[in-house]
Amino acid sequence: MKLKVLPKSQRKHTHYLVLDIKSEEVLSKNDFTSIVWDSCVRFQGENNTSNFSLWTIELIKNENVSFFNEYKAILRCQRGFEDEVRSCLALTHNYNRKRISITCIGISGTIKGCSKFI
Repeated sequence: MKLKVLPKSQRKHTHYLVLDIKSEEVLSKNDFTSIVWDSCVRFQGENNTSNFSLWTIELIKNENVSFFNEYKAILRCQRGFEDEVRSCLALTHNYNRKRISITCIGISGTIKGCSKFI
């Protein structure tokens, strides 16, 4: 029996956050995902964080030589919860006792629209 796909009108609407990350430590996609989830759970709690529908789409390392490791990331969240996610990420300042800074560059409704921020 074939699975039925939900029509577009019944799917959750999502937005994509483009993030600029500066870290003293080298990050992987799994590390970044755990940073995002931990900061959201700490600030908003488990109940609200489950409503965010967070998903890391892409983590891109910049090749600029500087004191920090610089990354760009695309993070998917449910529409209407962008400000809560941005506030949680702004409060994150360390990971494994190393400094980290996460700032939101832009918000887009599509992944293709995120390309103008990267």
